[in-house]
Amino acid sequence: MMEQPRIFILSILLVVSSMTSAQKKMSLEECIDTGIRENFDVEQRRISERSEQLAYQQSKLSLLPDLNGNAGHGFNQGRSIDPFTNSPVTQSFNSSNFSLSSGIVLFSGLSKINNIKRADLNWKASQMELQQEKDNLAINIILAYLQVLSLSEQAHLVEDQAKLSAQQVERLSVLNKEGAIKPSELSDLRGQLANDRLTIADNKNNLGNARLSLFRLMNIPYDSSIVFEELKNDLPATTHLNSAGIYQTALDQLALIKAVDLRTFSAQKALKVARGGLWPTLSLGGNAYTQYSSVARQNQLQNTSFRQTEDYVTVNGQQYSLFTKQDNYLSSPIPYGTQLNNNLNSLLNLTLSIPVFNALQQRTRIKQAQLEVKRNATIAADTKRQLQQDIDVATLNMQTATEKYRTLLQQVAAYKESFEAAEARFTEGVGNSIDYLTAKNNLDRANRNLVNARYDYILRQKILDFYQHNIF
Repeated sequence: MMEQPRIFILSILLVVSSMTSAQKKMSLEECIDTGIRENFDVEQRRISERSEQLAYQQSKLSLLPDLNGNAGHGFNQGRSIDPFTNSPVTQSFNSSNFSLSSGIVLFSGLSKINNIKRADLNWKASQMELQQEKDNLAINIILAYLQVLSLSEQAHLVEDQAKLSAQQVERLSVLNKEGAIKPSELSDLRGQLANDRLTIADNKNNLGNARLSLFRLMNIPYDSSIVFEELKNDLPATTHLNSAGIYQTALDQLALIKAVDLRTFSAQKALKVARGGLWPTLSLGGNAYTQYSSVARQNQLQNTSFRQTEDYVTVNGQQYSLFTKQDNYLSSPIPYGTQLNNNLNSLLNLTLSIPVFNALQQRTRIKQAQLEVKRNATIAADTKRQLQQDIDVATLNMQTATEKYRTLLQQVAAYKESFEAAEARFTEGVGNSIDYLTAKNNLDRANRNLVNARYDYILRQKILDFYQHNIF
């Protein structure tokens, strides 16, 4: 008979062990890494960064000469021009032509060089914008992660509160049956237990939504078995936060600031590219051309003979016929390769193109580039000004969060002492339910406020770390 309880207990332990092992833990770093790897907005930034890199590589390749080849073959019928003799023919023939051309810009007002520098700055700016997208996502994940931890800790608090209320209801139910207490005291505790259960339900719903938000930021399927690791939150000694120093560090380290500065420098290079369009362009070019015609023929000497003509000479009163020397040729088509070699011609030219008047289009481009420089400079200045204001607010919030955290630690200690005294009096029948519930509610509220203050303090610290590019 003793064996069955042992087997039952062992089965329960195995089930609990399997449930514990099935849980997967994720740290804050793992959540951020997962989000950066899977998030859609980050992936879009990666694509933009890769596009800017290709544009930079292409800008460097534009310094190389171009090389283009052309080949054509035609079939002609009826009266047309023989491309070999350039004379009209009335017969069917086919022809081919081949050409090869190349050119390189030797000087164009340094537009190509400045365009390479502009593309390089754009690529570096896109790298910083990608990093900024990662940083923004990290902050959002940290906020969601802390919200999950805060609600999880509050869930444990309200469950413990409900257990305590249930124990008191059970104890008072026995005393009420014995007529040892007022029925109203049992009713008060039952109302408190119902209130605790409602708080549990609300907290469960809030925790579920917070977990969903965190999984949504990571862009992975929801997994209810995942448990998120706690964070260390030791309260530091009182220190004076130097917002000016944090701001200076942010200017040197923050990807957002680097990105707007690089965009401003890129706009300045674009202005130089536009001004280069006012300069003459010197280019070197060359081409080679050859052709073939199926009607092209060549005459080959076969022999030489003498042919009697109609003319004659008189010698001593006697007429003698005149003969002329005649070369005899054999006409044959010119081979394909021979024609290509014989017809080959080439050209090398140096061209200077001077912009005289183009409806002031280049002047307009310069003005537009100047406006773009001003626009980017304004964005950079406003971004830095906004950053300084945000750091001032974050520093103030950090100081407030630290003071609030310390105060609530003292408040919880005081309410805990008061509740223990009220609980002892209530258990011994000396105190009443009103005093007990008042002390309990004060302690419960202080504990929940302490949890909120602790995670608010962690969040404020993480924000300041973010401005100093030191999230972990």
